[in-house]
Amino acid sequence: MNENKEFRPYIPAEKITPEFTVTSVIMGIILAVVFGAANAYLGLRVGMTVSASIPAAVISMGVIRVIMKKNSILESNMVQTIGSAGESLAAGAIFTMPALFLWAEEGLCEMPSLVEITLIALCGGVLGVLFMVPLRNALIVKEHATLLYPEGTACADVLLAGEEGGSDASTVFAGMGFAAAFKFIVDGIKVIPADVAAAFRSFKGEIGMEVYPALLGVGYIVGPRISSYMFVGSLFGWMVIIPLICLFGPDISMYPAEAGVTVAQLFEAGGAAKIWSTYVKYIGAGAIATGGIISLIKSLPLIITTFRDSMKSMKGGKNTSTARTAQDLPMNVIFIGIAAMIVIIWLVPAIPVNFLGAAIIVVFGFFFATVSSRMVGMIGSSNNPVSGMAIATLLIATFAIKASGDTGITGMTGAIAIGSVICIVAAIAGDTSQDLKTGYLLGATPKKQQIGELIGIIASGLAIGGVLYLLNAAWGYGTAEVPAPQAGLMKMIVEGIMGGKLPWTLVFVGVFLALGLEILRVPVMPFAIGLYLPIYLNATIMIGGVVRGLMDMRKRVDEKTRERQSTDGTLFCAGMIAGEGLVGILLAILAVAGISMDLSGIINLGNIGGVILMALMILSLLKFSLWKKNKNG
Repeated sequence: MNENKEFRPYIPAEKITPEFTVTSVIMGIILAVVFGAANAYLGLRVGMTVSASIPAAVISMGVIRVIMKKNSILESNMVQTIGSAGESLAAGAIFTMPALFLWAEEGLCEMPSLVEITLIALCGGVLGVLFMVPLRNALIVKEHATLLYPEGTACADVLLAGEEGGSDASTVFAGMGFAAAFKFIVDGIKVIPADVAAAFRSFKGEIGMEVYPALLGVGYIVGPRISSYMFVGSLFGWMVIIPLICLFGPDISMYPAEAGVTVAQLFEAGGAAKIWSTYVKYIGAGAIATGGIISLIKSLPLIITTFRDSMKSMKGGKNTSTARTAQDLPMNVIFIGIAAMIVIIWLVPAIPVNFLGAAIIVVFGFFFATVSSRMVGMIGSSNNPVSGMAIATLLIATFAIKASGDTGITGMTGAIAIGSVICIVAAIAGDTSQDLKTGYLLGATPKKQQIGELIGIIASGLAIGGVLYLLNAAWGYGTAEVPAPQAGLMKMIVEGIMGGKLPWTLVFVGVFLALGLEILRVPVMPFAIGLYLPIYLNATIMIGGVVRGLMDMRKRVDEKTRERQSTDGTLFCAGMIAGEGLVGILLAILAVAGISMDLSGIINLGNIGGVILMALMILSLLKFSLWKKNKNG
């Protein structure tokens, strides 16, 4: 524990300050539900989610310090700990569970019950925390200098800046307000089209953008590098592969196209988008699956080291420091909790998982919790390859279930349930790691943070089922409003293995494309996600990345000012993501109630209106980052 003695947190271990209070718990629960719902909507639209820790921390500071006139950094940290759990649980749930709704729509099974969704979410979330706790000493303490945990460190910096009066929650709320207005104009009254597109009929390619603030925000947050890889993936699909398919195979008809329907007929019926959804998407699916597996293989040496270190720390648990900042949940509580979750998964009838599935969850759950905890320490939560881990689990679980003779819909739903639990385990383990890193830097009590994580999971787990049901009832998964790309991929994998219906030629094209990119040292996952998602969506993400890149490239600005403006932009974009998500859920409620405010028949500003609105989004982002007046001068 020498590292722990050398490092001194902001609040010393011997000092006791308010931390786990009624205020922090209530605020944390509210933010867990809000950011969980917003990220569920974002993930079902875009196929990726973003960390909610920093905006949750900023909002908590705004309320606790400014409104309540309290001065407790650890209380604000507890709020973000509980609040960020909702975002991570939503990330895990929406990547898999909509597949159950899609099968129900096809008449293959009954609609998943709220009890089933809630139990899967809660079991996965609780396991994610409990699996990570024994790793805290090895990853957070012993590797403090080598594993930086970007979001966790940034969140601590934001909270420390708040202690000096340098942070302002108004930026987050401004982002929420502007995004709500933009989203309402596009999808509420619909006077501006959601897509601005330019089709090249003779060339057979297509390019465009979606006019949504959340996509712009995602691009700004992930930065120019990741967003450019995503955009190039889309560009390759829509401006290279689709024109080649149309050039060399206009008269070809092959699975998964409808029997007898040629490529030329598909293009006439739906343009480049139809060719993409029929053929290119499967290439992207193969690339994503391969990218996920490659990332896991590359991590294996680190995983072995992590297991060794974690086992050592667990063995020496009785002799470790008794200081407040070194207290974890007792190991007997952890083991009892893990055992209880596994028994529930195995024996509760609402969860379609047998003993084999429960065993797979135990083995891969701890394995991927370790993978996730370490990887977010290196690359951050927003780039955590949760879907890749879920794909690997899904492949193994589906083959194992098929080998046991269960090849029907029960086996398929069982495989998705296993994938859902593992996906949530990985997402929550990563989030817990980031939060514990923040707490380690600030001097929080780990045991209290771990209890806070469990509270956030329970709150958001009880809400996620309602959100999934609401969005399905309003628009249905697989539609333009909620395409649920990751869940569609998971469904495709299970069906392909169980029934052999997967177009393996297209999938293997994606596999070898991913291998080629890996050899060239091009990040596979963002490129593959770009290939798998529509170009309109990735173009807007690219615009956000370009704005961030241009801001970061400025030379006549001192480093402190540039960093402050970049952080303000991140907070505004996090607010935009939350604002659009909440309005999206509000519109879903109105759609279910049969209330329409569509004015497109009276006013339709067309592509020009879309371009103007995008310009206004960018200007609003610049207003609250680049041109924001610093109160501290």
